Amino acid sequence: MTIKQKIIGLLATLAIVGVLPLYAAWEGSQQQRLQEGFLTTAVISATDLYAENCAVCHGAAGEGIGDNPALNSESVQMMSESDLFKVISRGRNGTLMAGWAVEEGGVLSDAQVDDLVTLVQQVNWAYVEGRVAELGLTPPEMIQMEVSQEMLASLSSLPNGDTLSKGLTLYAKNCSACHGANGAGTVIAPAIDTAELRDTSWEEITALVNSGVPGTLMASWDGKLSPEEISSVVDLIFAWPEVIQSGIEFPAAEVISIPSSPETIAAGGQLFSVACTSCHGVDGYGSRMAPALNNEIFLADFPDAAIYQVIAGGVPGTLMPAWGSRLTDQEIQTLVAFLRSWQESAPAILPPVIEN
Repeated sequence: MTIKQKIIGLLATLAIVGVLPLYAAWEGSQQQRLQEGFLTTAVISATDLYAENCAVCHGAAGEGIGDNPALNSESVQMMSESDLFKVISRGRNGTLMAGWAVEEGGVLSDAQVDDLVTLVQQVNWAYVEGRVAELGLTPPEMIQMEVSQEMLASLSSLPNGDTLSKGLTLYAKNCSACHGANGAGTVIAPAIDTAELRDTSWEEITALVNSGVPGTLMASWDGKLSPEEISSVVDLIFAWPEVIQSGIEFPAAEVISIPSSPETIAAGGQLFSVACTSCHGVDGYGSRMAPALNNEIFLADFPDAAIYQVIAGGVPGTLMPAWGSRLTDQEIQTLVAFLRSWQESAPAILPPVIEN
């Protein structure tokens, strides 16, 4: 080998030695960029999925709504990927969390569930909230009867005042949406401020609250409230006249009658897109999650009052939640008007044939 060849070989070796670290650094950063790009794509994809399917129950910023848990908590974010995948795919028994995977009767592929897992663990919830709002899918806020300190102070002067205060707080949170803030009842549930009800024994009313009333929207509260909590609500029912006399001012029963109009139907359509399409489909033709609403049989068999009742009170034993605590009477009536607007063009969907 000549001196010239040796020099060329030495220079080539030095070049390789110098370039390899640079290449390794470039390759590492390239892999990091690809990984970050993958996560970004997954989060963007999952954000729209979340807005369309999950925000209505878990909130625009993952804050949770009602009994539906928050997702923007450290405890949820620290769950393993496999556990989160199972919850989203299979749902949770005894809750409104359905199984969203296709093989579980849902509408999401495994890849989409994976994207949602990534979102829960990696996402900036402020970004999600903005995107949900941008899509017009921000869910309605919870509506609850407010119990002021003045109301509780008025009850303190009554015998058993502490128990009645507890009962009123529980009633406001769990019962007022159906039975009315003033106990006068609504279109979906009877009044509890009646002499007839107070003529019923304490034990019978307690049993009714515990077991519910089959065939109605009155579900069982056994296990949802403790025996002591149920007792305090029943005590409140029997003491309602004294509660009124103590000076507490309950909101007056609000009766709203809205005739169907283009504006009402349009408002109902917007609300339907926010609250209902994730289960009942964009055009109300149903999905694996919930039945069709846009069909002759449903619209012919259910008068407006019955549809209102189902929306406000939910359907016990199904994934249909009670919207009475989240929507005003006016909002529910706009939904009824929107569904009724389908009737003239609704397709005929025959009931399934049941083989013996």
